[in-house]
Amino acid sequence: MPTGKSAVEGANGITYAFYRSVMSRLEDAGVPFLVGGAYALAFYSGIGRNTKDFDIFLRREDLERALAALESGDCRTELTYPHWLGKAVCGDDFVDIIFSSGNAVATVDDEWFAHAPVTDVLGRLVKLSPAEEMIWSKAFIMERERYDGADVMHLLLRRGTVLDWPRLLRRFGPHWRILLSHLITFGFVYPDDRTCIPAWVMEELLGRLQKELAEPPREGRRVCNGPLISRAQYLIDIAQWGYADARLGPKGCMSDDEVAQWTAAID
Repeated sequence: MPTGKSAVEGANGITYAFYRSVMSRLEDAGVPFLVGGAYALAFYSGIGRNTKDFDIFLRREDLERALAALESGDCRTELTYPHWLGKAVCGDDFVDIIFSSGNAVATVDDEWFAHAPVTDVLGRLVKLSPAEEMIWSKAFIMERERYDGADVMHLLLRRGTVLDWPRLLRRFGPHWRILLSHLITFGFVYPDDRTCIPAWVMEELLGRLQKELAEPPREGRRVCNGPLISRAQYLIDIAQWGYADARLGPKGCMSDDEVAQWTAAID
């Protein structure tokens, strides 16, 4: 599959040099990292796309060391959103330093590294974000301005027969309906490739759905899971219609301050 410059278009030599410098500095500092984004998507699906940034994934506990390693006279760093994202910026170029997801669900942990393949990215052998974790994080991105469902479809098409499905099911956990919705859509998009999804996976998730349909409604305040898939489009449910925000405790992973900052950043 295409890697390096052939996989991702839209960056010039100076930009590539910056990306390579970021990887080199992290390696020299002993900071474990994964390359994700367009480079990982190209590796798994063969789809190249224009990109203006570079996605580095790492554990939250390694963030401070990573930012310190990348800070220099020609490069500044910032903790853009404390619950999931930092940046390293050099001139007009930047690298996203990602340790979770915008909804704080898909946190980078040891399993990301344990299952990461190694490939060449811009002349360096590095680990990539696993396909399973890419599907997990991308499945929740359903904004008006960005929908990653097509990426999920292409990952399922190219990798479905070799995915670690038990791990993927475990990743989604209580949010299994999101996974099921994408798998159902996959059968619509690729009606002649439905066997990319193992039958037992569909039977398992449809069994959960059948069981849930037989259960009585939950008592107490109603919860809206909408903010887990769009930070903008379900604000009215929280602010005016009395729903509890699923991103907050006791089951959510974000604080009130983090939700407020993430909401304030909406264009």
